[in-house]
Amino acid sequence: MTGIPKTNGDPVLPTNSIISGDCVDAMNAMPEGSVDLIFADPPYNLQLKGDLHRPDNSQVDAVDDHWDQFDSFAVYDTFTRNWLKAAHRVLKPHGAIWVIGSYHNIFRVGTALQDAGFWILNDVIWRKSNPMPNFRGKRLTNAHETMIWASKSEGAKYTFNYEALKALNEGTQMRSDWVLPICTGHERLKNDQGEKAHPTQKPESLLHRVLVGSTNPGDVVLDPFFGTGTTGAVAKMLGRDWIGIEREEAYRKVAQRRIDDVRRYDSDALKVSTSKRAEPRVPFGQVVERGMLRPGEVLTSPRGKTAKVRADGTLVSGDSAGSIHQVGAALEGAPSCNGWAYWHFKRDGKTVLIDALRQQIRAEMRRPN
Repeated sequence: MTGIPKTNGDPVLPTNSIISGDCVDAMNAMPEGSVDLIFADPPYNLQLKGDLHRPDNSQVDAVDDHWDQFDSFAVYDTFTRNWLKAAHRVLKPHGAIWVIGSYHNIFRVGTALQDAGFWILNDVIWRKSNPMPNFRGKRLTNAHETMIWASKSEGAKYTFNYEALKALNEGTQMRSDWVLPICTGHERLKNDQGEKAHPTQKPESLLHRVLVGSTNPGDVVLDPFFGTGTTGAVAKMLGRDWIGIEREEAYRKVAQRRIDDVRRYDSDALKVSTSKRAEPRVPFGQVVERGMLRPGEVLTSPRGKTAKVRADGTLVSGDSAGSIHQVGAALEGAPSCNGWAYWHFKRDGKTVLIDALRQQIRAEMRRPN
């Protein structure tokens, strides 16, 4: 695709397509507030001087392409501010952005992000399990890159699939340092001459983690520096819509072939573990209002302590009165208590956790009319 399509003169979001051209122009031509997530892998401005050789004197295929060359830091800063301004405009109010970079540029990008109005949520270290050595032996091996995750504004209700990332990490809370390999072997795309199609191709594992953690199926993911299309390929697999912007024809051709060969996972496979925080809030009083528990009914704790349900959705036990959480904490002498997981009631001779009633209401809320 060479431009943004229009209907009755208004721009239409060009989902699942690669746009040819400058990313600032392309983003400014899109409808405002139309994208859920942006993953940006901008030029790093590596400032390489001279060729780099391995110990056997073979030359390293370094990043020396014209698109990574800027005349000065001031020129690079202007470039960064311009594309971030366009990115901020095209994001939905509760959208978010990920930007990846190296020590050459990420600190300058971080400042520009904040100046553009974004609110930084985390910086994530991608620690490469198989980094390229420092052949000159004059510095530490550069074994990581940094990603900045930011919401469009402070207080934005960005997507964060906490439980899904925890599941990816074998039940342990996901940390901000990710150990993943760089592209090698079959994943490294080659051009028609058998050479690396792109010098900084990102691994699909990295984008898989980003998209599972911060988007949902059906969301629109924009990559303004599309390259060989890793973002689009992973988005398609995961049932997300995608938009790529890339000005280099050679990269566009490789990316399109790659994405055409990708098969989307079936709908059941796209479901991920959801956070309890994302579930609809159900006050205990609603359980009482609906007659699922009656005023005067007795609740019991795991250790046999009891409390009576009151008409306003509070409990009373001896001198303690308050919410299901407050009374549970008072009886246990604890600073806090999750009352839904603490109190039980009797039905047909069986002891049932009161959370079963909350889940019943939530299921009804999710059920289509």
